Amino acid sequence: MNDLENYFRNNEKRLIHKWQHYFEIYDRHFNSFRNKEISVLEIGVSHGGSLQMWRDYFGEKAKIFGVDVNPHCKELEEDGIEIFIGSQEDRKFLRGLRNRIPPVDILIDDGGHTMKQQIYTFEELYDHVAPNGVYLCEDIHTSYWRDFGGGYKRKGTFVEFSKDLVDRLNAWHSEQKSKLDVTPFTRSAYALHFYDSILVIEKRPITPPFHLKTGVEVVKPYHPRVSKVKRLSSKLKNRLNIE
Repeated sequence: MNDLENYFRNNEKRLIHKWQHYFEIYDRHFNSFRNKEISVLEIGVSHGGSLQMWRDYFGEKAKIFGVDVNPHCKELEEDGIEIFIGSQEDRKFLRGLRNRIPPVDILIDDGGHTMKQQIYTFEELYDHVAPNGVYLCEDIHTSYWRDFGGGYKRKGTFVEFSKDLVDRLNAWHSEQKSKLDVTPFTRSAYALHFYDSILVIEKRPITPPFHLKTGVEVVKPYHPRVSKVKRLSSKLKNRLNIE
């Protein structure tokens, strides 16, 4: 049991509501940020318990920000925790938020979980996450729930939206530049991690990938008789500059 789950299970402070398997995911991606001067933004304050948990986990050097549509959540502010009131479905509010807080090292979207809220938050705040930061959207299972605008393979869900991010991550290799070109996301996203109900995006400045060779060639060339396979093999060798 990691420190986050231990805190949760022994929590006697404000209410925290989390799926049990989230704690392993949190610790895997957040552990390296502990006890550093970082900024953390959580969308969705509820009763404020998770903000207290992040404060305890990341340490006194961390600055914790929260966002909620409920104006009463403002009363939950305490040392090291600042809360802003507004809707994550309001692009104007999200854009204004970027001017009110520093770039964040970690963004956790645990807000209203509707498709518009999750997509708008990503579109407006992904760039406000530090170059080596982490963007985490949780409860993405609502992409399969009709009441939240979801449905299996339904157009416009956050899961379908995030599937497109896989293409953007690999855009360096696209032969159809008019349809899939390198974007700022391609240049800033190191990895996408899909878990049950969670998407984690690790950011890192990315340069065009390249391949190398070391060692001595020891296998004689082989050319399959199947013409299609031969053409594909030749094409691959030309691309990799193989003699």
